[in-house]
Amino acid sequence: MQSAAEKMKDATSKAKEKVKEFAGKAEGTAEAATARTPEERAAAKERAKAREKEAEAEYHEEKAEHREEAAAKHGIAGVPLAGTGHRHHRRPVGTHPTYPTSGGKYM
Repeated sequence: MQSAAEKMKDATSKAKEKVKEFAGKAEGTAEAATARTPEERAAAKERAKAREKEAEAEYHEEKAEHREEAAAKHGIAGVPLAGTGHRHHRRPVGTHPTYPTSGGKYM
């Protein structure tokens, strides 16, 4: 579970990302409006997309830093990125030692 401080940090990072993302879109729109050729417009759109992706990458980096800070605070060596729950290992049908495979008798 996330702590309240961690959630607030994530929310702040998300707000920063949205500001950067919309600023990138606005800059791209302005560049596209001033572009004179279709190639320049396409390049402006690509730069705008790149700015948005960069903002998203920064958000994920900050979010990972928040997880590391929380783990260090609690004395955990590393925070797993995926599920850590115990998984029940299932055997294929017919390989359980107490049940017969097909028409056999119990021993």
